Order: sequence, then C-alpha cells, then structure tokens
Amino acid sequence: MIISQILEVCVGGASKTKIVYQSNLNFTTVIPYLDLLSNRGLIEASRGEHVVYKTTERGMKLMNSFKHHQSEISKLFDLLENAFA
Repeated sequence: MIISQILEVCVGGASKTKIVYQSNLNFTTVIPYLDLLSNRGLIEASRGEHVVYKTTERGMKLMNSFKHHQSEISKLFDLLENAFA
C-alpha cells in the first residue's frame, strides 16, 4: 500500500525526491499523498533549506498496524496454500 510505503520511507526523514523514488510514484502523484498524510498528522514537514518529511508518532502506530495486519494476512494465505497442496 502506497501510504504505508511513504510512512516507512519517512521514518528517518525524507525529501520529496526520496519518497518519489522509494514509493514508485512521480512528482505529480506524490503531492496528494503528502498532503493527506500531513493533514492527518501522520507525517510532518520541517521547513529549512530543503523540506524534509518525517513520520510522526501517530504515523508510526499506523505503519506498525499495517505491518501487523499484512503479516497476519500472509499467514492466512500460507495456511490456505498448505491446505490445498
């Protein structure tokens, strides 16, 4: 999911360029995601010579929740595959 990828990239701080390349987006499509995540308090932008986006504590909780649910879904698929193997 794109949102979880962006949150992951921004954990240590990231420029828009880094987010674009590591999330497989382009500079046009990344803007609505950054606006959404920022408006929801999931990332914050530090203004300086360059803008750096960083995942907030709230964003970290959501990202960890995504990872947990993704892991559980993978386990279910593995069980289904083994059941029909």
